[in-house]
Amino acid sequence: MISLWRYKSFFDTALKHLPILIIYTFFTEVLGYFIKYNDEYQFFSDGRYNWHNVIIYNIYQVVFFVFFLQVYKKVIKSKKVKKQIRYLNIVCVLSYTINAIAYNPLHNQTTYAHIIGSLILLYVLVIYFREKYLEESPYPLKFNLMFWLSSGLTIFYTFFPIISMIYLLKLNIGVQIYFRPILLTAIALMYGLIIIGLIAGKRKAFR
Repeated sequence: MISLWRYKSFFDTALKHLPILIIYTFFTEVLGYFIKYNDEYQFFSDGRYNWHNVIIYNIYQVVFFVFFLQVYKKVIKSKKVKKQIRYLNIVCVLSYTINAIAYNPLHNQTTYAHIIGSLILLYVLVIYFREKYLEESPYPLKFNLMFWLSSGLTIFYTFFPIISMIYLLKLNIGVQIYFRPILLTAIALMYGLIIIGLIAGKRKAFR
């Protein structure tokens, strides 16, 4: 709702499709909930798998990474880095393809690909922040939507690959329970910073 309300402040920027991604995120979560907890929403007739909803999150994560890598390819000024991001985007998609071939994505998280995608995005975020640090701009960062959004993504994707590794290593349930509140806190902080950016962002300060 906030992204639509403030859409005029970024409608002609690299984030012009952000509201669509947010809506997609919302409906992915809603569908995932109903598949897991409501027998009327199922992908599989086999009772052993009727609660499996992982495929929608695997697809979502690919879309998410591709979307933001394209955004930063447009926002970052360095032509060398733009070329790097183009290749990194291909690497990201290939990692999901290979992961899906090795482990059935209908029943398994594409965890290896999640980790690779997270590290690629973090690398691009570091480059973005470095450019912003070296850049001379008359507009304070507090009015820059990209800065707030990038800060939120950095917080979440710093923890996400670590938690994915814990899932991959299948550590005991006590360890997994310990990291769950960290994941939820990272999610809350990410969306909180994005909301701040949407509210405070000014068109002239974008980038």
